[in-house]
Amino acid sequence: MSDPHPSDTAPQWGRPLKRKVKYAAPSAAGTAAPHVGPVDDPAALAQAATIVHTEHPPRPVSVPAPRAHREPDESDFRLRDLVGTMAKGLVDHPDDVVVEILSAGDDGVFELHVHPDDLGHVIGKQGRTARSLRLTLGAAAARADRRVTLEIAD
Repeated sequence: MSDPHPSDTAPQWGRPLKRKVKYAAPSAAGTAAPHVGPVDDPAALAQAATIVHTEHPPRPVSVPAPRAHREPDESDFRLRDLVGTMAKGLVDHPDDVVVEILSAGDDGVFELHVHPDDLGHVIGKQGRTARSLRLTLGAAAARADRRVTLEIAD
């Protein structure tokens, strides 16, 4: 006849009755748990892994890497003119639009200055217009194998 209890090989349905142990249980007699913390035993220190220190400590994340000053070239001026043309089309005072090149080269930084009344026009609702300006500038810079950022000054 059949066994009223399912065998160990048959799949079980539902939640298991016994919880599985996820850690090793400490052994009973004789062996102590490993010591966690500072080690004072010289024999244990000799068996420990060697700690390797580099010659130069890593630089802190908050300090930017120093940039070599580079003179703007033709690509930098073309990207500056692109930002100026786009910004002049957005604002009410196009004569007050100024684009400065803060750093030139492969990682260029441009700063856009507009009339204080036109700052909202350049930024747009929730920064969408500013994001579009940055996206267009980034696409134009990528064609010149560069990466540039645009900062909007208040």
